[in-house]
Amino acid sequence: MYIKILIYFILGYVNITVEGFFIERFINTCISKKIFFWNTKRDKSTVFSANIGVKNFKDVAKIAKSCKCKIKLNNKKGLPFLLNRYRKRKFFALSLIGFIAVIIIISNFIWNIEIVGLEDEEIKSEIIELINHEGVSIGKYKNKIDLQNLINKIRIERDDIAWVGMKIKGTNLIMEFVLADKKPEIIDKEDFCNIIATKDGVISKVEAQNGTPVVKEGDTVKKGDILIKGEIEGKYTENRFVHSDGDVYAKVWYKETEKVYYNQIIANQTGNHERKYSININNFQINLFKTLSKFENYDTIRTIKKLKITSNFYLPVEFVINENYEKQNVSISHSKEEAIEIGTELAKSKLNETIQTESEISNIYIHTNETDEYVEVEVIYEVLEQIGTKEKL
Repeated sequence: MYIKILIYFILGYVNITVEGFFIERFINTCISKKIFFWNTKRDKSTVFSANIGVKNFKDVAKIAKSCKCKIKLNNKKGLPFLLNRYRKRKFFALSLIGFIAVIIIISNFIWNIEIVGLEDEEIKSEIIELINHEGVSIGKYKNKIDLQNLINKIRIERDDIAWVGMKIKGTNLIMEFVLADKKPEIIDKEDFCNIIATKDGVISKVEAQNGTPVVKEGDTVKKGDILIKGEIEGKYTENRFVHSDGDVYAKVWYKETEKVYYNQIIANQTGNHERKYSININNFQINLFKTLSKFENYDTIRTIKKLKITSNFYLPVEFVINENYEKQNVSISHSKEEAIEIGTELAKSKLNETIQTESEISNIYIHTNETDEYVEVEVIYEVLEQIGTKEKL
């Protein structure tokens, strides 16, 4: 649609207002004759306004007359009328023609790739790398992109993606994804299975509803060991296989180590910051200011804004803002007790993110290793967990 509007801008277009009781018939007749409208507006049920190509005006006027509607020409727009207005300013006219020619040329290429439905930046990077390997990247000629082939390639390569959709709008390649749900293997109740350990631990309790327990309280098990066997020994018959069922609890240990120095240098932001601007034109960078910062130590946050004419008509131009935030090094000292406390809290914070919320922490062990420069704190959580999972025989 944007290309059509651009063509009509080059050829010239007019804005009209049509008034009458048969507006619907007028609109339907124009559509049947494939007359292109845009920027349409309906003020009342009897008033309709829109833009049309200047070459379509006579046909539209005839249709309005046949539908007993009045037509009014509001204004004339587009390149021919603009050139006529500035016919004495040749340089301006030539520059405008050159600009439009450039827009038409660059409209045939992809200048932005938009990914919808993926939040994980790592997966996004892998997808971009995959399509780049297939020859699709920024600056690719649109007519040489086989979307269906690209979709099929992603489906073959990525098991974690359930659905892929692609479309090109303007100079924007839009890729939509739906991730596949990772569902655990469901074992039917009729299937024979064992219950095995999901991690290392020391057994604290076995509750077997079906099958034969092969471990008891106090036994040490490794990940993958059988806990409840899917086989029952018969007194007067041969052994028979069953679907094991039950819960096995074990003590599991999680460990984190943190090293805290007695004397540290940390960087604090002073509150001073500066902005540096640059423009990237198809990877060619133009710096609008000196690139060197006036700060000796600083953090940089980069923001990139792609230039676009409409929501999906991107240009090969990026406006880059680098914000530098000044840092100042500050020396701090900790006593041995403070260092141990800091290391303990840091280790506990990491452990709390690791263990499951329903797990029961039965004991916490803290070990320290002290030197002249630092203290190393080791925190161990002893956790009571259900470690059994079913495995089909």
